[in-house]
Amino acid sequence: MLSTEVIRRPLVTEKSTWEASTHNRYAFEVDSRATKPVVRAAIEDLYDVRVADVAIQNRKGQMRRNKFGRWQTRSVKRAIVKLHPEDRIELI
Repeated sequence: MLSTEVIRRPLVTEKSTWEASTHNRYAFEVDSRATKPVVRAAIEDLYDVRVADVAIQNRKGQMRRNKFGRWQTRSVKRAIVKLHPEDRIELI
């Protein structure tokens, strides 16, 4: 898989911004078939940084409802990437 296919988008939220500034950890939405070594290689290739650790989360879709019925949101695979202390990623 190409690096641009593995990493779908960075997740920029209040919590991920705080983690990036204090603990040098960045959150990304990744392809559902991606593994930790694949995510590590993709981040190092795309952003030219050294990755110290990768954590993966499989987030199950939630049931939603309105007056027309019920549906399930899509499931998402997230990767939390910890970088070497000297490296940074500028997402904004």
